[in-house]
Amino acid sequence: MTFSRLIPVDTCRFYPTCSHYGYQAVAKYGLLKGGAMAAWRVLRCQPFNPGGYDPVP
Repeated sequence: MTFSRLIPVDTCRFYPTCSHYGYQAVAKYGLLKGGAMAAWRVLRCQPFNPGGYDPVP
């Protein structure tokens, strides 16, 4: 069994999802800072992070 089987495919551990977070971050802060924020968010998406509500600041 792999880690990918522990989380169903159709769920996301964060709200908003990483793609929506990235879109909002780039729209609010621009490509450089918003892109860095989105990349950091994707790096936090792993089995040891509980996730939850995490809006763009």
